[in-house]
Amino acid sequence: MTEGRVPAKDISVNLMRICAAIGLLTLPALSQTWEREDIGFDSIQSRARDLANRPYEAPAADLLPLWMREMSYDQYRDIRFNPNQALWAADGLPFRAMFFHPGYLYREPVTVNEFTSTHAQRVRLSEAYFNYGPLISKHGALPPDGGFAGFRLHTPLNRPDVFDELIVLQGASYWRALGRNQRYGISARGIAVDTGAEGLTEEFPAFREFWLRKPDPEDTHARFYALLDGPSYAGAYAFRVHPGNDTIVDVQAVLFARRAVKRLGIAPMSSMFWFGENSRRRFDDFRPEVHDSDGLSIRMSTGERVWRPVCNDSGRLEFSFFDMEKCDGFGLLQRDRRFSAYEDGEAAYHLRPSLWIEPTSDWGPGRVMLMEIPTTNELNDNTVALWEPAKTPQPGDRVEFSYRQHWTMNPDPSHAGGYVVATRTYIHDWQPSQRGMIVEFTGTPLLQAGEIPVAAHVEAMGDAAQRVRIHDITVQQMPEDRWRVTFQISPAAQGVKLDQIGPVELRCCLKRGEKFLTETWVHRLTP
Repeated sequence: MTEGRVPAKDISVNLMRICAAIGLLTLPALSQTWEREDIGFDSIQSRARDLANRPYEAPAADLLPLWMREMSYDQYRDIRFNPNQALWAADGLPFRAMFFHPGYLYREPVTVNEFTSTHAQRVRLSEAYFNYGPLISKHGALPPDGGFAGFRLHTPLNRPDVFDELIVLQGASYWRALGRNQRYGISARGIAVDTGAEGLTEEFPAFREFWLRKPDPEDTHARFYALLDGPSYAGAYAFRVHPGNDTIVDVQAVLFARRAVKRLGIAPMSSMFWFGENSRRRFDDFRPEVHDSDGLSIRMSTGERVWRPVCNDSGRLEFSFFDMEKCDGFGLLQRDRRFSAYEDGEAAYHLRPSLWIEPTSDWGPGRVMLMEIPTTNELNDNTVALWEPAKTPQPGDRVEFSYRQHWTMNPDPSHAGGYVVATRTYIHDWQPSQRGMIVEFTGTPLLQAGEIPVAAHVEAMGDAAQRVRIHDITVQQMPEDRWRVTFQISPAAQGVKLDQIGPVELRCCLKRGEKFLTETWVHRLTP
């Protein structure tokens, strides 16, 4: 070192102190320390592999001070992030990051890092990030090495002068995203472990650490990595978020299995369905329908498209499985976009996005699982969809997969051509032994003229198929470019009631000759 020269590091520190004294730096900026580090997907994978090679260590239950753990819902809501402290806000970049305060239900803080192509630094928890309302103004000290409850990214999604929420990650491995003019609804998560597996308790692996890529001024998408850990799996995730009318999230994941599980769910999602136009079970509510998603859509590699309306009629936990050699896509969709279908100006269910999954790697054979949990309100997600591989990974296995999420308002991301827009059901007092079913379709192929008339193909499937009779099938063109199929289902034997037969699997589609014009409606009629 040259005699009499002040080290560059000391100059930097002194400059920061001077700037802080005159108010040019905020407390959060002072708490950061850039270090030279090359952050990439390979390095996150190495961390995940190291975790999986060690016994699982659950986060300590008392990581947070008592005042954070005992916060009420209202107190937690009274802590708001200060937008002026958003990461990258002062740099005029196309994305900004804001953070969630730990506490209340979020008692396992996660580490958040910022990185560039050459350096990385940890983002430290600080009071300067937050505005504490009157319900929480007299709080205790923050943990000296505390993390956050999660983060959200903002970008000018709807207006060029407003940074709107784009994606939020908070709680276990959950996230939600928005496209233009959408409202939060359905949720995604990293993986599902033993979801609905009989006799087992579901695991909820969590993202323990995030690395947020500082955007360049010309970037049109945001990037970040996540490290996942849980009793059975550790994993590395890479995200690319492309905002737009449909926001696209590209997900790449590598998992390392610690131990065997009964069910691994890839690209899982959860949504809410209370009641809809297809519901026989009605509730005392002013709204015609209440749901975030009204059906499961599947696109198989064989070319068949399937639509399974979500239901909440049986009062029991229901499972549906769709086996295939290859999946070209699946998702829980919100197809009914009319405000009049919901009449809810606050919840705005007509603006909640559908979530469509498009595999971008070879997932191999497996099945799509739909799980429907009975509910009597709209407070919790009660509908789950996921991809279950035919071969469940064993301890020590490495699993890699990737997919693209479409957070969309498109009623038909499976590109079926003709698709289902409504399912209705009824029983007349004068015909108590039979139930009427109505399925309505729309789509370009139905609007094209043809010499051969449009006809319906309706059938019962499964164990109960021989015990029922399908009759009085009619096809009628309706206003608003809809085609309605109506049919009756009744017991095949005299003296037997429908509710004594058990679940009946029904299928329906529209054809012109041998040409299929629509996706296949698949519905389970329960007692």
